[in-house]
Amino acid sequence: MKAVIILGDGMSDRPVAALGGKTPLMVAKKPCMDRIAREGVTGLFASIPTGMPEGSDVANLSVLGYDPRVCLQGRGVLEAASMGVALAPEDVAMRCNLICLDAEGRIKNHSAGHISSEEAAILIRDLDRELGGGQGDRPAVFHPGVSYRHLLVLPGGWASADFECAPPHDHVGTLESELLPKANGAEAESTVARLLDLHERAKAILAKHPVNLARVAKGKDPANAIWVWSPGHRPQMETMESLYGVKGAVISAVDLIFGIGVYAGLTRIDVEGATGLYDTNYEGKAQAALDALEDHDFVYVHVEATDEASHGCDLDLKIRCIEYLDDRLIRPIMEGLEAKGVQAAFAVLPDHPTPVETGTHANDPVPFAIWRPGTPADASQAYDEVQASQGSLGLLKRDQFIRAALGL
Repeated sequence: MKAVIILGDGMSDRPVAALGGKTPLMVAKKPCMDRIAREGVTGLFASIPTGMPEGSDVANLSVLGYDPRVCLQGRGVLEAASMGVALAPEDVAMRCNLICLDAEGRIKNHSAGHISSEEAAILIRDLDRELGGGQGDRPAVFHPGVSYRHLLVLPGGWASADFECAPPHDHVGTLESELLPKANGAEAESTVARLLDLHERAKAILAKHPVNLARVAKGKDPANAIWVWSPGHRPQMETMESLYGVKGAVISAVDLIFGIGVYAGLTRIDVEGATGLYDTNYEGKAQAALDALEDHDFVYVHVEATDEASHGCDLDLKIRCIEYLDDRLIRPIMEGLEAKGVQAAFAVLPDHPTPVETGTHANDPVPFAIWRPGTPADASQAYDEVQASQGSLGLLKRDQFIRAALGL
């Protein structure tokens, strides 16, 4: 039987005071998700193994049945795979955000006001021209990505990935001086020195860049700093076809998810108008999923919008994004398959919670619902954190979720 896995990034939450102790999932109108729960089975999934950071890299690897404690080498290397950036085994790659700092040097936002990919590409290419290449025997290369999400590679084997750094989306409002990279040992000291030099020199270039001057003139936040985090080396992963005997496809707007897909052996499907925000092309993703199921066993449809709304602490937008996900993505996939007479299993879940009151990721187990036609349902009547916690599948770990979703 075909399978559709719908992942609403950061969709689950904790009780929200403004909602009378309910969560966004509990108040959103989402009849399709509720149908999956009502006609299927529910439970919780521990997507963040004990002691690991609450990142989408960790969580999505877990959802797909990989052990991030074994295969995770940093977010940057996964995004490099998506971007087609070939890494040698000795290269160090890391995520490089364009961010906005306020006048006091605090992180105002992690996304430079959700800068457009076109504006960002100009900035990153100019930074690479001014700062990239070699500095003695310490080369660095900037690669443009999507919106605020970019890549920095330190090639040639001179650099170490053994340094501490912080994801900016988890530290909005914090002074940059408290979060800058720190070496864990002598081996990484020259790497950190190079990164700090790049950070300071980039600020000077970005402050007077025409792209930022134009953004400020329009009342938008400038991309006035770079922020590096999640360094690592190229990972080693088996494909999902090798592990589970299934051929899959992945649909997203995020390089991280596509990068995981590259190493997992999934077919990448790009959708025009997929933005990673509330205005993403839900309908286009739905049609792409229907098309993918013609010649794939399963499709993994990732939507970033709920996570971005949570990082912005925008409760109304988060609820609206959940409702968009239900009505504009899941419903047309269901209706399209029914029109074709194709039976398929549906699974819905977030990768991790992103509580809207804090705006940061959390490591609570996430609620999931799986509907496989012909399989008895449990007592759940709706899809939310509370009902899933009482579901018949209990708490799943490791590869138990993906096996249940694929019927293995």
